[in-house]
Amino acid sequence: MTNNLFRKKFDFKSIKFRLWIAFIGFALILILLIWCLQIFFLNTYYAGMKKAQTTEIFSDIQETFVASEYDSATLKKKIAAESASNDLSIYVIDLSSGEFLIQQDSDEQSEETPGLSMRYSKELAELNTRLSHSPLDKATLEASSSHSSKRQIIGYASYLKDSSGENAYAMYIFAPLVPVRSTVLILRSQLVYITIISIILALALALYLSNRISRPIKAITSSAAKMGKGDYSVKFRGGQYSEINELAETLTRAEGELEKTDMYQKDLIANVSHDLRTPLTMIKSYAEMIRDLSGDNPPKRNAHLSVIIEETDRLNNLVNDMLNLSRMQSRKVVLDMSHFDLQETAESLVASYDILRESDGYHIRFKCEGGPFLIHGDEAKIKQVINNLVNNAIKYCGKDKVVLIKLRRNGKYARFSVTDHGQGIAPDELPHVWERYYKSSTHHVRSTEGSGLGLSIVKEILVLHKARFDVESTLGKGSTFWFELPLDKSRQSAPAGPTLNDRR
Repeated sequence: MTNNLFRKKFDFKSIKFRLWIAFIGFALILILLIWCLQIFFLNTYYAGMKKAQTTEIFSDIQETFVASEYDSATLKKKIAAESASNDLSIYVIDLSSGEFLIQQDSDEQSEETPGLSMRYSKELAELNTRLSHSPLDKATLEASSSHSSKRQIIGYASYLKDSSGENAYAMYIFAPLVPVRSTVLILRSQLVYITIISIILALALALYLSNRISRPIKAITSSAAKMGKGDYSVKFRGGQYSEINELAETLTRAEGELEKTDMYQKDLIANVSHDLRTPLTMIKSYAEMIRDLSGDNPPKRNAHLSVIIEETDRLNNLVNDMLNLSRMQSRKVVLDMSHFDLQETAESLVASYDILRESDGYHIRFKCEGGPFLIHGDEAKIKQVINNLVNNAIKYCGKDKVVLIKLRRNGKYARFSVTDHGQGIAPDELPHVWERYYKSSTHHVRSTEGSGLGLSIVKEILVLHKARFDVESTLGKGSTFWFELPLDKSRQSAPAGPTLNDRR
């Protein structure tokens, strides 16, 4: 129990905990690096710096020597200045005579006579031996202890060359290394304070940032939990960071979609219940009438049985439509692809509606411009699309009972459209007409029959064919549903001249 409480309080996988660890780890690594550079490698760094400095000073003296045209007075003045300003001991030997030209120690203001004892005589003798055996005309003495004092020194020796490139003088530079023990102690005491302050600041910054990041995520998680329980009134709010804002916006859109899905589900259950209840009630009622009243009266019995058969067919069509739509939406339908002429398919279907012209006064006009329209697709499914679009237009065609069907070329596509002169659809409702059981607010003028799944099935079939489709509508003037399928180039012959096939 205590273990679980501890884990809940300190979630080791949480953003807050991981940020704490990251900031503290970064601070410790940075401080450790500073400690190593300032304490443990200070001597090495200092020695390397002094060595580079002596090499640079020698080059500077060499340039001055050449620029002054080998004037010894200028050379002495330059060496005196460098020695005083950089705490160096510099000696120069005239190679032609073998005598010292300059003996300049760091604490002396002027050169000494050649007979004066030198501070680094033993180190100079060692450097001279190395220089005489060096193929590079230079020699160095790494931080070695001076024989004349306990201080460590760095030595550098090379030749000063004249205009002919010959070695005119040998110059020796000695740089004492100042003890850094006291400096290390000072740095160490300062670094202790810096370490403590850095860790405190890292903790404070980690706490601040982790709260700023985790607070909106916790709020989003809480809202998502409420949404999961069916509460779609919750709001997802972001924070100071783009990623969290994008997450909040995505979840807000998902919430809207889930709310619509929930509403459609409820509508689906209500519509299906209604559509199932009506034919079942009719079947039961007429079956009871046959049993109680018309069982021995053949004409009445046959009429009642016809109603039962019709309602059974209607019920069967509804179930089939629901099953087909479900299979198409789950992508379990396999299209039976073939090559066929869309014009011939459309003409054969439109011909079957001639009976409506004769019985109910409908005017179903089919116009075909150009041709042939050879396409590659599932002919049976495309027939179902055309049939559903024409039936939909007939249901909502208006008082003139005119339905216009057109087939024409649109570039590389065959465009099929169905137009009615009904009440039309409001612009804000157009995106929803393809949803199952959706009925536009303007489609209540006349009673209609059907499963309510026709346009949903149309959409799914066209999506499976990767076709382009849409609806255009103007309130009070009617609607046009259309789709486009790519023409099969490999089988397409040259288009015929304009033709008009008008069935009235």
